[in-house]
Amino acid sequence: MEPAKQSRDNPGTAHRGGPRRAFWLKQLHQWHWISSALCLVGMLLFAFTGFTLNHAGQIEAKAQTVHRNAQLPAPLLKVLAAEDERKGVALPQAVADWIDGSLDVDVAGRAGDWSSDEVYLSMPRPGGDAWLSIDRESGKVEYERSTRGVVAYLNDLHKGRHAGAAWGWFIDVFALACVIFSVTGLLLLKMHAAQRGATWPLVAFGLVLPLLLALIFIH
Repeated sequence: MEPAKQSRDNPGTAHRGGPRRAFWLKQLHQWHWISSALCLVGMLLFAFTGFTLNHAGQIEAKAQTVHRNAQLPAPLLKVLAAEDERKGVALPQAVADWIDGSLDVDVAGRAGDWSSDEVYLSMPRPGGDAWLSIDRESGKVEYERSTRGVVAYLNDLHKGRHAGAAWGWFIDVFALACVIFSVTGLLLLKMHAAQRGATWPLVAFGLVLPLLLALIFIH
């Protein structure tokens, strides 16, 4: 009866730190579920493409190629002839508009390499490639686009290859959300470890396993 009496006389003795622990548990759970919601789709995407990249040799990707030709009108050809040889310069707007209307290819603002005989635009993209060439003497326009399928497209998104600045920002935000998700998960493990004896052995195993694989099998 004496311990029970002491607990009734001083309730804080039995649950010292209770309100503070409850506060941090609430905060960690909130940040954990918010970050997990932000990470969910991206985590599934990167996990799937991590597998496909690891087995890229076994997953065949047959490229599909589209080739188009056109003839640049003489007035527009004179516009190109007046330009100097240079690199990293976009086509004149009038030429870009004509290409868009004739070949259904958007080249507005794309940098091209200007030489004495041609203007060449390289247009790589996730899961494929494309290029456009304009002969500065004859006005012959050639365009080629190749695609390697959905898996190749997703693999390039995983690597951020030719995906643009917006996708690069997404990867940065996604990475930050993953860090928050992992750190809050680790802190939650720490707070519940007393009731779950396998917590730290499993955490240690998750650390040691890749370390051993790297040390033994990667040279």
